[in-house]
Amino acid sequence: MTEGHQHHHRVREDHEHHAEAQQEQPHAPSQTSPHDHADHHEQMVRDFRRRFWICAALTVPTLALSPMIRELFGLQALAFTGDSYLLLALGTVIFVYGGRPFLKGLVDEARAGQPGMMTLIAVAITAAYFYSAAVVLGLQGKVFFWELATLIDIMLLGHWIEMRSVMGASRALQELAKLMPEEAHLLGEDGSTRDVPVGELSDGDHIIIKPGERAPADGRILEGHSALNEAMLTGEAMPVEKGEGDEVIGGAINGDGALEVVIEKSGEDTYLSQVIRMVQEAQQSRSRSQDLANRAAFWLTVIALSVGAVTLAAWLLAGYAFDFALERSITVMVITCPHALGLAVPLVVAVSTAIAARHGLLIRDRTAFEASRELDAVVFDKTGTLTEARFGIVEIRALASDEDELLRLAAAVEARSEHPIAEGLVRRAKKRGLELPPVTDFRAIPGKGAWAQVEGRDLKVVSGPYLREAGIPAEAEGLGETDEEGRTAVYVVEGREVLGVITLADVVREESREAISQLQAQGIRAVMLTGDNEQVAASVAGELGLDEYFAEVLPDEKAGRIQQLQDRGLRVAMVGDGVNDAPALVQADVGIAIGAGTDVAVESADIVLVRNDPRNVLDMLSLARATRRKMVQNLVWATAYNVIAIPLAAGVLYRWGILLPPAVGAIVMSVSTVVVAINARLLSLPDSSGESKDGHHSNDP
Repeated sequence: MTEGHQHHHRVREDHEHHAEAQQEQPHAPSQTSPHDHADHHEQMVRDFRRRFWICAALTVPTLALSPMIRELFGLQALAFTGDSYLLLALGTVIFVYGGRPFLKGLVDEARAGQPGMMTLIAVAITAAYFYSAAVVLGLQGKVFFWELATLIDIMLLGHWIEMRSVMGASRALQELAKLMPEEAHLLGEDGSTRDVPVGELSDGDHIIIKPGERAPADGRILEGHSALNEAMLTGEAMPVEKGEGDEVIGGAINGDGALEVVIEKSGEDTYLSQVIRMVQEAQQSRSRSQDLANRAAFWLTVIALSVGAVTLAAWLLAGYAFDFALERSITVMVITCPHALGLAVPLVVAVSTAIAARHGLLIRDRTAFEASRELDAVVFDKTGTLTEARFGIVEIRALASDEDELLRLAAAVEARSEHPIAEGLVRRAKKRGLELPPVTDFRAIPGKGAWAQVEGRDLKVVSGPYLREAGIPAEAEGLGETDEEGRTAVYVVEGREVLGVITLADVVREESREAISQLQAQGIRAVMLTGDNEQVAASVAGELGLDEYFAEVLPDEKAGRIQQLQDRGLRVAMVGDGVNDAPALVQADVGIAIGAGTDVAVESADIVLVRNDPRNVLDMLSLARATRRKMVQNLVWATAYNVIAIPLAAGVLYRWGILLPPAVGAIVMSVSTVVVAINARLLSLPDSSGESKDGHHSNDP
C-alpha cells in the first residue's frame, strides 16, 4: 500500500508556525462557517500586520542608537549618556512583542517533540538578543540589536505575506458563500409566497425562483423553464437550459423564466456547502512536501546549533577574542534560518488550491493529490464516467420509409414511456425537430416494448425476443439484433410488418476519447471497470482503445480489482461517480469522484472533479506535476544559499578578508523570501501544449 493510500483522508491543522494566533482563535473546519474560517485568518493577518508595523517603527530609533550604524553613517552626534540602556529597552520590546509568535512556536514544537520552523527562527532571534543584552550589561563585544530588529521585521513581514496568501484562499470561500442568497420565496399550500431566511428552508419545501435571482438551495424544477448560469459553481461558461424534472444547484443564477422548485438539499447538505467544506479541508490538509519542509527546518536547527557551537570553539581555540568568536557563532545561528523555507510550501499550496478550485478540481486530500503525479494507471467506472449513462441512437435502418419518418413514429409510441430506451428515442426526435403526432390507446408490453395507435396506425416498438415469440420474421429483412456489440435493437412494427430497426447504446462521452488517448500518450494505462457483460465492456473498450478492462464486476468486487492492479506494482487512481464505486475509491492510491456523483462517492474520494468530464483527470495530473515542481524549486531557493552563507558566516575565508556580516546574511535571506513568493505566484495550470490555462506560458522562470 502506497504512502498516499496510507495517508488517505488525513486532515490536520497546519498552523504550528502561527502558534499564538492558533491558540487565541482555535479553528475546527467541521464546526465553523466559511465566514468564521475567513474571520480566523483575518485576525491572523491583522496580528502579524500590527506586530510588523510596531516593530518596524521601533526599528528606526534602534538603528539610530546602534553604535555600528552611527559609525557607518557618521551619526555620532546622536550619542548620549545611557543610550545603550535605551537601546536595550527597545530591543527587549521588539524581542518580546515581535518575537512572541516565534517563541511560542518554539515551545509548542518542543512539547510536540517536533522541532521545526519556529524553533529555527526562535534560536536565531534568542541568540541575537541575549548576546546583545550581555554586551550592554558589561560583556566585551558589539551590540546586535539592529540585526535582531531587522531580522524580526523580515520574519514578521514574511509571515504577514504568507497569511495574506492564505487569506486570499479564505476570501475565495467567502465569495463562494456569497453565492447563496439570504432569503427565499417560500410557496404556501394556498399558492401564496412569503420571504423567509434561507436557513429556515428544509427538504420538501416548494419555492419560487424569480428571473435574475440565485437559487437558495439544491432542488428539482416542478414547473417552469429557464437558462441557469452555473459558471461559478461548475465552470460551465454557457447557461444551461433546464425545465421540469431538472436539477437546480444552489447559487446558480436564474435566467428569464420563473421556476417552481422543490428543495432536495438545504443548509450544510447543499452542493455549494460541500464545495466550501472541501476547499477548507484542502487548505488545511497536510502534505508530504510540508513534512519535507519541516524536516529541513529540523536539520537546519541542528546545523545552526552545532555549527554555531563549533564556530565558537574553533575561534577560541585559534586564540581569538571571545567577543569575535561569539559574534561569528551568533551570525551562523542567525543566517542559518532561511525564512523562505517557511513560505516555500504553504504559498504554493495556497496558489495551487485556488487554481484547482477555479478549474473545477476540488482537492480533499493533498497527499493523494501530490501522489497523482506518479500514477501508473487510471481506472474508470464505465456508466456515467466514460459513458453518459443514457441511451443514444447508433443506427436507424428504415425499410418502408425514410429514417426521420421511422424515428417520428417510434418516438410517438414511446413518448409516454419512462424507459431509458424510450427517452433516447424521444430525445433524438426532438433534436431533429420532428413533430410527434398524438397517440391513443397506449399500452406498455412489460419487458418487451410498447404499443399505441398513431395516426390511425397500429404500431409497436418492441425487442427482438417479442418478434420471435410473435413469429414475426426480421432476419429475412436483413435486420438482426446487435447485442454482441453491447447494443440494443428495437423494432418498429405495424401489424406484422417490420418497418425498420433502431439500434441504441449507452453513449460514450466524446471527452472520454481525448482523455484516454492523452493518458496513454503520457505512459499511463487506461483501464475500465464495469458491471456490464463481457460484450458491452469489449465494445466500449474497443471504441475507446483502452489498455485493459474488467467486466461483470459486482459492486463489492471493485475494490478487489483495484487491489489486483496494485499487487502488480501499479500506482492506481480510480474515477467513479456512484455509491458502488466508493470502496474502490478508498482502495485506490488516488480516489477521484467525477461530476456531482453521490454523497458517498464524494466523501470517499480524495479529489472531486466538478464537471462530468474525464479530461479533468489530465488537468489534475498537470497541476499536480506543476505544483510539485514549484515546491521543489522553492525548497531549493530557500535552502541553497545556506551552503555558501554558513561557511562564510563561520569565517572560513576570514584570512583572505572575506567575512559575512549578519546584515548581509539577513539581506540574502530576504531576497530568497521574495524569490520564493514570486515563484509561487507564477504557478499555473498547463495544458497539453505547455500553454497555461491561466493566461500565461507555463514554463518556469
